[in-house]
Amino acid sequence: MDVEQLRAFLAVAEELHFGRAAARLHVAQPPLSRTIKQLEKYLGATLFDRNTRSVKLTASGQALIDPARAVLEAMRTAENAVVSADGGETGLVRIAFAGVSTHRMVARLARLVRSQHPGIELELSSQNFAQPAMKRLLGGDTDIALGRWDVIPSTVESQVVMPDHLVVAFADTHPLADARHIGIEQLAQEHFVSLPLHEGSVLPDRLRRLADAHGFVPDVVQIAPDTQTALALVSAEVGCHLTLSSVASNVTDPHVVFVPLDDTTADVDMRAAWRRDNTNPALRVVLDKVVALDEGDS
Repeated sequence: MDVEQLRAFLAVAEELHFGRAAARLHVAQPPLSRTIKQLEKYLGATLFDRNTRSVKLTASGQALIDPARAVLEAMRTAENAVVSADGGETGLVRIAFAGVSTHRMVARLARLVRSQHPGIELELSSQNFAQPAMKRLLGGDTDIALGRWDVIPSTVESQVVMPDHLVVAFADTHPLADARHIGIEQLAQEHFVSLPLHEGSVLPDRLRRLADAHGFVPDVVQIAPDTQTALALVSAEVGCHLTLSSVASNVTDPHVVFVPLDDTTADVDMRAAWRRDNTNPALRVVLDKVVALDEGDS
């Protein structure tokens, strides 16, 4: 039994006329009659009572209608699924994102994909820092990494998806908390809360480079395991913290104030990164949505 036999059977069952069924299927009547006879032989049952004046379904024929329709519907579903997958409208896209600064973007992206491409599933994994996200990408454990890197491996493509600039977080009681902007040289005597100096850690690197350019070594009094902890320590007046404007837009602590840094030469933009050899069709759809977020799509 094959799909064409079931399609022929349903046409005759619905028309109850071999001539009209043949016209509907765009075939001649004799081949259609032979197809029905082959199906009846395969099933070992008569599906139609037919004579020169009428065609009627037998009990066996009536019993076959719903299963035949179900098979054809399953075939259509399978065909549509393949077409949708090839077009990137269905599939799984894994995203590794790093840090507080990415949270709002990821939330907006998830809403956008869910509303416009419901056949695409996003698998989200949060990392404390950008370098682990890049390692997951290189290892094939994620499709897209969102973060900030000074060096992009040759096997990876990337695109800026959110321009960003450096700010300094102060406790609201700090004398500089009311400043409209600040130069790094004004912080030479300040205590700093820093993130760990892992390989590829962008913000500790920027703090070191900026301080060195202005002739001082930053007095790091506390190392925080992540940005949330660093800002909690700032709120507790332990020290100030070099961070990003995108972090500021994701934080609601009333006791932490963010002051823009004058020096923009060391700014760090957020990038979306993906492997060049990734052939997942849904990847391009999601990447287009990430870019659209930066262009103001919501």
